[in-house]
Amino acid sequence: MDGRGNTKDAPAIEADDAVDQRLGETVRLLRQRAGLSIQDVANKTGLSTGMISQLERARAMPSIRTLRLLSIALDVPISYFFESSDPADVQRYIVRKTNRRLLRLTASGVVKEALTPEGKGQLELYELTLNPGASSGTDFLQHTGEKAGYILSGSLRLWLDNQAHLLEAGDSFRFPSVVPHMFDNPTQQVARAIWVTTLLEDRGTQPQEQV
Repeated sequence: MDGRGNTKDAPAIEADDAVDQRLGETVRLLRQRAGLSIQDVANKTGLSTGMISQLERARAMPSIRTLRLLSIALDVPISYFFESSDPADVQRYIVRKTNRRLLRLTASGVVKEALTPEGKGQLELYELTLNPGASSGTDFLQHTGEKAGYILSGSLRLWLDNQAHLLEAGDSFRFPSVVPHMFDNPTQQVARAIWVTTLLEDRGTQPQEQV
């Protein structure tokens, strides 16, 4: 059974397991490449050592907020956690629709598609798909920079400094990322949105969060 009481078939379960395993291996390799211990990463993110260990061993699925904290601590764009593209199709400045890199957060009910090419840049552009009940995490996030977006279909509830804003198709937004923020889909319909975030500069620690 999945989180909404529906029975999953074997291929879907295997696909979810593969996603968890790939994410865990990516976190571990990035941490080791940076020469950091699990305790070092815990100190930088505010996440517990047990949580980070579970993520690396594919025993837990991270939220978008958790991955954002890890991207800050490991000094990489959040797109490093996405599925790899076919190297033969990678272009320096162009991303074809058929070659988007995906980040499937099965526990959160969110799919992120990278619309910007691989590598670091001044901003990151994504298309988000949120299943009913999907969310960015269990707590608010703050960092330097700006975020903006446009709702393509369905409804997205954007929380800014404890105030909820229900956005419908055609609505858009922009806010400083230092404003405490999170988002979810409180409806029974799938929501899709374009999401833009600027390059993070603040490498400070962030409040503790649950996976």
